[in-house]
Order: sequence, then structure tokens, then C-alpha cells
Amino acid sequence: MADDGLGAGFGGLMRYNEEYNSKFKFGPGVVVGMIIGVIVLVVGLRIFYT
Repeated sequence: MADDGLGAGFGGLMRYNEEYNSKFKFGPGVVVGMIIGVIVLVVGLRIFYT
């Protein structure tokens, strides 16, 4: 038999939803919007200050 090195427990998998509830919950659209906003801000500052 091959030894995979995993224990008899979870094998490194955890369910974070049961352990931690955050006060801040954002949907994927909001996260993508914030990333695009930061990119636009950085590009705008580079153009303005260069």
C-alpha cells in the first residue's frame, strides 16, 4: 500500500464557514468593482503626477 502522508483526519480540508462569520460580506461583483476602481485610481494618479 502507498503512504500518502495524510492523517486520518480532514486531510488539510477545513470548512471556514462554520468557524468564522465576518461582519463584512461582499459579493463577487463588488470585489471585482473595487479591484477595477483601484486600478483606475492608480493609472489616473500615474498620469496626473508623471
